[in-house]
Amino acid sequence: MSRVGKSPVALQGAEVTLNDDQIVVKGPLGTISQRQNRLVTIANDNGTLTFQPVDESVEANAMSGTMRALVANMVTGVTKGFERKLTLIGVGYRAQVQGDKLNLSLGFSHPVVHALPAGVKAEAPTQTEIIIKGIDKQVVGQQAAKIRGYRPPEPYKGKGVRYADEVVILKETKKK
Repeated sequence: MSRVGKSPVALQGAEVTLNDDQIVVKGPLGTISQRQNRLVTIANDNGTLTFQPVDESVEANAMSGTMRALVANMVTGVTKGFERKLTLIGVGYRAQVQGDKLNLSLGFSHPVVHALPAGVKAEAPTQTEIIIKGIDKQVVGQQAAKIRGYRPPEPYKGKGVRYADEVVILKETKKK
């Protein structure tokens, strides 16, 4: 059995509803639902969820670990939430949040307007920092990747949009 799938998930203040094909997790920050895989059986035992593969196949074994990780992320999302921090590095690079839109000045001849989906919020504590928050880890990470994709850090000066913990290794310039 999968090593990840063996460890149970503690609900830590979240409520889980198990239907035939859906897993719904409710918490203080919101509600998330996920389609349940038919190869994994999920049991709720007094505030802990356990995941067992239906049979001994390799696919069922792998899916038990995958479902456990997805549900653990759902529980963490509705109780604590997820966030990604981005940093803008470059002269004149700045960000502003206006409602559910993020206005970015990234050195282009036009401003870049990024619309945020429902359930994702952005904050700009300073003009060169962006914090993306939400309850769904996948959506928060995808939005951060899209924003970084507008101007990824270039390898010579390091200018661009990068994650706060990202290390950009600079190349040496050409010598004569």
